[in-house]
Amino acid sequence: MIHRAKTRSFDTSGGGRIAATVLPGGLRVVTEAMPGVRSASFGVWVPVGSRDESTAIAGTSHFLEHLLFKGTTTRSALDIAKAMDAVGGEFNAFTEKEHTCYYATVLDRDLPLAIDIVTDVVLNATVTAQNVDVERSVVLEEIAMRDDDPADLVHDEFAAALFGDAPLGRSILGTIDSISALTRRQVASYYRRRYRPEGMVVSAAGNVDHAAVVRQVRKAFEQRVDAAADPIAPRSGHTGGNAPAERVRVVSEETEQANVVVGMYSVSRHDAQRWALGVLSAALGGGMSSRLFQSIREVRGLAYSVYTFGSSYADTGLFGVYAGCQPGKADEVLDLIRSELDRVAEGGIAEAEVRRGKGQMSGGIVLGLEDSASRMTRIGKSELVYGDILAVDEVLGRIDAVTRKDVIEVARYVLQQPRCLTVVGPFDEHAFDGAVA
Repeated sequence: MIHRAKTRSFDTSGGGRIAATVLPGGLRVVTEAMPGVRSASFGVWVPVGSRDESTAIAGTSHFLEHLLFKGTTTRSALDIAKAMDAVGGEFNAFTEKEHTCYYATVLDRDLPLAIDIVTDVVLNATVTAQNVDVERSVVLEEIAMRDDDPADLVHDEFAAALFGDAPLGRSILGTIDSISALTRRQVASYYRRRYRPEGMVVSAAGNVDHAAVVRQVRKAFEQRVDAAADPIAPRSGHTGGNAPAERVRVVSEETEQANVVVGMYSVSRHDAQRWALGVLSAALGGGMSSRLFQSIREVRGLAYSVYTFGSSYADTGLFGVYAGCQPGKADEVLDLIRSELDRVAEGGIAEAEVRRGKGQMSGGIVLGLEDSASRMTRIGKSELVYGDILAVDEVLGRIDAVTRKDVIEVARYVLQQPRCLTVVGPFDEHAFDGAVA
């Protein structure tokens, strides 16, 4: 059965409009018109990331992202670079645990060129043996650069300690061994099997016309789709809270600072508590007035950087606190982090803190959506991971509806999960034994 294109749309505040079309073959095209801007951003979202890899091919999704820029059946890497530079455009990509995105931002008049180049790269990359060998060295340098940045390394080590030897616990970059062993055949096979149009989402934002974008995208993909296919459903599932694979992980490095992360399992992106968790994160460690910033930096001067962070996946999530401090102050900083987490987990958060957290979260969302690239990212990722797009006003409404009771409930659930401690710094591997008991 061949399906017809289906379109849904709604107006947004400020005179804009969001529209989404599902083309025959399952490819989804979403756009947001932004009156008054002269830029346009275009992206192709692929539901493939590092959690789709086995241990033997760890890092393939990110490696492939690099390779797709090296040339297509009709363009060399230099041709691609010259075409984008000639119009002052930006062309880039990023790989996450559950998806990869290729995107370009250009003047509105150059949007057809951006669509042509981005879709060409995603659909028609050659992935030659020579390019695999060249780019292998680049990715190995990227791994070395990560290893030389303890503030970056500690987050990868935390994920590994929390999730263990599971896909979510592995670095997006892969390992030196896995990248060194990857062959052209493995990468090309991964590309052919995983980059399927029925799983992809195409998004555009700025001074764009939805019908025009749909026409050009349809033409670019027409030889690659199975007209009878349906869109691949977003990832889903539920893992729930779990104990960390390792309670304490210490990476001994001769650094000037101790880089510390204390964290635990959290809620998935499909959990209704995610809005309250965002407010909690902002109140606890999201700004200069936050509980942790005031306690650790402002009052005691123990650290320059201290903040909360989180990641939500299809079936689970993580939540943590990062601090960078002098090695001799690490124990005191850890005591303060534990104390604040315990207080909040027991309901010790004030109404005023919740209000500030809601305001910070709402302001951060709105101020982060002032350009076409951020709008393209929001609608593309939303369609990919939720299969739906909320208007910004609806998102703000969800945040505004969060109550202190909601924040206390999610704090009790998340912050009382078994904790995991990861430290990168000049310490013995047993220096923090029992620190999270």
